[in-house]
Amino acid sequence: MAYSEDHIALAAEYALGTLDVDERAQVETMMSVDKDFTAMVEAWEHKLGVLNQMVGSVEPRPEVWEKIKAAVGHSEPQAPIVLPETSPPAVHQIEESAAVLERSNVIQLSGSVRRWRSVATFTSAIAAALVALIGIQLFQPDWLPEGMRPAPRTQRVEARAPAAPAPSAQYVAVLQKDGGSPAFILTVDGATRNFTVRKVGAAADPGKSFELWLISDRLPRPRSLGVIGGGDFTARAVLASYDTDIVNAATYAVTVEQAGGSPDGNPHSAPVFTGKLVEAVPSAAPPRAPAR
Repeated sequence: MAYSEDHIALAAEYALGTLDVDERAQVETMMSVDKDFTAMVEAWEHKLGVLNQMVGSVEPRPEVWEKIKAAVGHSEPQAPIVLPETSPPAVHQIEESAAVLERSNVIQLSGSVRRWRSVATFTSAIAAALVALIGIQLFQPDWLPEGMRPAPRTQRVEARAPAAPAPSAQYVAVLQKDGGSPAFILTVDGATRNFTVRKVGAAADPGKSFELWLISDRLPRPRSLGVIGGGDFTARAVLASYDTDIVNAATYAVTVEQAGGSPDGNPHSAPVFTGKLVEAVPSAAPPRAPAR
């Protein structure tokens, strides 16, 4: 149902509580017979309820109640006014009645203007309150009651699997005697320079040990890389202390030493098996940027 501007203003002022007794009775009568008008009043009460939540109650001063009681006590019912019978109205009486009617229309129009000014003021107040409420929810949510605080937001971060490291170059040396069958296979990782010696066809005599040496023209003497163990594989990390160029270009030799290796860090026999590193697996090339 379409309602006039006066009806909408009455509903708003009823929700706000600024109507007099007669106007409130008029609104309540309409609400009792018109459910759509009741819904409109309830909608205004919901909109204006935000203002009520943000303003605390104020207790009237005691003297206010005393003045009300005094005013009610002094009021006396007035006797009905009996008008004497008059003759038909004269022309000037008709003119006066028209003037009264015109003033009444002006008063009604002024009341409508005043009511809509009030509605505009209330609407502006609601908008300001909503803006303030949104600002408080964004920047100071702790100032609000528990039920009006925004729900905490969580940001979902997708975990990315770490990029697999690019494979490093691998170097291999076959340690053998005079081009014969391989005795040991030496493998060196190009990135970490850790090495592994695999025993292939050599066997040490009782009371003796095989010891691995690094021989380079950039070093004053051979450097021991440790005793080769009795198992099939022996791993060491001692090459990390040497320069990459020395590691890649050196000659690797195996000597026969006393059990447990050389006692003074020097070889005590001629090299039995020797070999040099060759690149067996190249390092992965860095990814190229896409062409634009």
